Amino acid sequence: CAVITRRDAKDPVVMSMDYYNSLMETVHLLKSPANAAHLAQSIEQFKTGQVTERATIDG
Repeated sequence: CAVITRRDAKDPVVMSMDYYNSLMETVHLLKSPANAAHLAQSIEQFKTGQVTERATIDG
């Protein structure tokens, strides 16, 4: 990312499309308070080792 500083206008940000898409996905996932809480709980479970490994399904 890069910020272009201007004197008399708002500063635009330049970023890759992948980074922008990642930000938009994060905004979408956190838009719902219930989904945000579920994700936070899942992250906490991962950090404390409360995980179950599962095999992937080829398809």
